[in-house]
Amino acid sequence: MADEQWREEDYSKLRDLRVSLDQVGEDGEGRGDGDGDGGSGFSLCLWLYLSSSARPSSVILRQNMQMTSENEGEVPFLALSEQNKLMLFPLMFLHKEAPSTDSSFTWTDMPHASSKIEFPLEKWVHVGCEVATNHMRLHVDGKLVGQEPVTFLSNEHQYQDNLKRIKLFGSDRKLDGYVYRAQVLPLSALITDQFVKNPPVKLSLHSSGISDGVEECGDGVWSIVGGKASCRRNFSLDVVLLNAFGRSVNKEMEIVASLVYADDGTPVEKNRDDAEAPLLISYDGLEHPSTDRPVTLLRGRATFKLKISQLSSKSDNRLFRVCFHTMHAQRYPFLEAYSHPIHCISRNRGNRPLALGKRLASTRVLLDEIHSLEGNDGSRGIRDAHGDDCFYISNQSVLRCNTPSKHSKLEHDRSPSAIDANGILEKDEMSLKTSLEVRSNNFEGTDGALSDSESTDARDYESRWTKEAVNPISDAIMFKYCLEGTHERLMLLKEMITSANDEDITNFAEQVSLYAGCSHHRYQILISRRLLQEGADTWNSITQNNCHVLWKDAVPEIDKRFRNIAHSSRGLSDEDLEVLRGIAGCGDQLGQEEFDRMWYWLYPVAFALSKEQINTMWACMSPKWIEGFITREEAENALKGPRGVQRPGTFVLRFPTSRIWPHPDAGSLVVTYVSADSTLHHKLLSLDYRKKDTRPLQELLLEERELSHLGRVSRHGNAASQS
Repeated sequence: MADEQWREEDYSKLRDLRVSLDQVGEDGEGRGDGDGDGGSGFSLCLWLYLSSSARPSSVILRQNMQMTSENEGEVPFLALSEQNKLMLFPLMFLHKEAPSTDSSFTWTDMPHASSKIEFPLEKWVHVGCEVATNHMRLHVDGKLVGQEPVTFLSNEHQYQDNLKRIKLFGSDRKLDGYVYRAQVLPLSALITDQFVKNPPVKLSLHSSGISDGVEECGDGVWSIVGGKASCRRNFSLDVVLLNAFGRSVNKEMEIVASLVYADDGTPVEKNRDDAEAPLLISYDGLEHPSTDRPVTLLRGRATFKLKISQLSSKSDNRLFRVCFHTMHAQRYPFLEAYSHPIHCISRNRGNRPLALGKRLASTRVLLDEIHSLEGNDGSRGIRDAHGDDCFYISNQSVLRCNTPSKHSKLEHDRSPSAIDANGILEKDEMSLKTSLEVRSNNFEGTDGALSDSESTDARDYESRWTKEAVNPISDAIMFKYCLEGTHERLMLLKEMITSANDEDITNFAEQVSLYAGCSHHRYQILISRRLLQEGADTWNSITQNNCHVLWKDAVPEIDKRFRNIAHSSRGLSDEDLEVLRGIAGCGDQLGQEEFDRMWYWLYPVAFALSKEQINTMWACMSPKWIEGFITREEAENALKGPRGVQRPGTFVLRFPTSRIWPHPDAGSLVVTYVSADSTLHHKLLSLDYRKKDTRPLQELLLEERELSHLGRVSRHGNAASQS
């Protein structure tokens, strides 16, 4: 974990920036990052953050004479082009090609060094401007992106005098931006060294911490149950303080949450004087207005357990966002984080389960709710958010997109559980089958949303509930597990494992899967004992009873355990480990809390990879069916490509980083693909080991009409080629 300290004085608004070039002094002679043939000169290094309101053809830094007014003329030194690309211009009084205030040429017609890609907005970017007597070089994030030869106007004797006449000013017109650590350095100072020193910080919403009570719709809008106290549901969000390299920053800082309108960012107000605050935060079982209870970042992370008391329907159906920001008097956009747009809905209380003791009645209500997710004819299809087609399952096909049919229903599993309480797959071939179920891309949102598989296994359950089973784990605990979110389920399993035997755990897993209508709960419960035990053994082996360990020292043991669980000789790449570190939310040091968070994601993935069909795909390197651990953003960027969206049918496979044990979809594979209309879709592949299909999973995937070309992800450039 990085230990950078937040110092507000190091940050300033772009419009307030003033840079005097005479700071270089007589030591301006020296070598730059190049071959050093430029003679005298200087380097200007700064971290730049431009807001989303930035417009093309805008000046970032203006150059002016010391004696003139700041606003007299506008001669650019650093600017954005019409394509939002960075441009560096020659310097007045130093280069013959320098622009002037009375020039009739457009910027693009003047000599300049330019980057090849658009400048990213709402992100910290390091910019290095190397200005020598005979060349200019532009660096972005430590890399040389453009250079231009120039002609020196004066002699070396006049060089220092000319520099003293020039001053650089931040733009005060079209650009709203911020600057961190602007420095004028001699050419002998390497820009790459300045890039890695003390990077700036940014507050972000952590994707793996978006868990309980949130359901993501296909258009990126979150659906959250709110309203009256008896109906609204908790949801939890994690915010992290990261440096520009994505590492957690160990800085204690108070963060407060508030509810704002998604369209204009204005605060959501109470409907009346005696009404509750729109956004509530839970502390020790009590609810408080979120703005009254800030949460302190601990080791760069803060968890918010929130509820929304105001419905979208009571606010002209406007969407909300949760805004997180610091308690500083000065609000900085890089110290603010926003959730996705939220549609706050009320819960239909008629669909809620009845009292715990009324098993049959509550089950009938739950079945009605489950059937409401099915087609009118009872077939099981969940609609994709980008179209009306559904993927249906049959015993003959992995993924079929057909007219809904009763014959497409999956046969209910009446065989014994395929996994025992220690997480070992039974070898009864008669009770095994491999069928692939595709779920809509609203699975991708959050851990606490209903699993896409939670509406798939409610077949004939009502009659089975009539068989009373003796189970020492009470019905109250079983119902609580079904109704709570991922974190609460995790805590229940931890406590349960310490006292229950394997038979109790197996019975509990069966009861939960029946009540919830989701067999995938059974899988997560049955692997819990081994998951927790191997996690504890791994942590003890790594730390030798210490509280923290360096991440680099933990990597070999994590990789070794992963190979053993996955039964694979293919280990974790550097890119895979960076994804794991992001899931853990740690920097250079790893604590047990961060390790547990990482382990709860990694173990289900490794366990899934131990299965024959996925193991074969993981081991295959040509073509590389599973690239490794890639995020949703990496997959989308790969399929978009630098020259536009890949052709329809191109797809990549990945494990969703937002699904952490004991979420029912933890360890599942995801297909991210380009559809016929060139839009991107994400679908969950749920492997169900009940009947044996001898065909390779690769073959089953390519049978789908929407999947035809395996994409290849470049972990560095995020460009997908096709196989």
